[in-house]
Amino acid sequence: MVDAREVMNIRQASQYLGVSPDTLYKYVNEQKIPAFKLGNRWRFKKSKLDQWMEEQSAGVEARGQKKPKAAARAASTT
Repeated sequence: MVDAREVMNIRQASQYLGVSPDTLYKYVNEQKIPAFKLGNRWRFKKSKLDQWMEEQSAGVEARGQKKPKAAARAASTT
């Protein structure tokens, strides 16, 4: 079970997000996900990860909502 701590290490964060540690390292290196270094180890604040996930899901939902409008416009012009 995932620990409910506010600050997580790479293993805990990868379990929380449901991705492999390698994928999480990739996201960190590409600066796609909020993280910070404590010493020489990456750390993740749960609240920041939650916020990031909300932003990501909002972006996906917004893109998904645009498609039906575009399809409706295309259908009305033919």
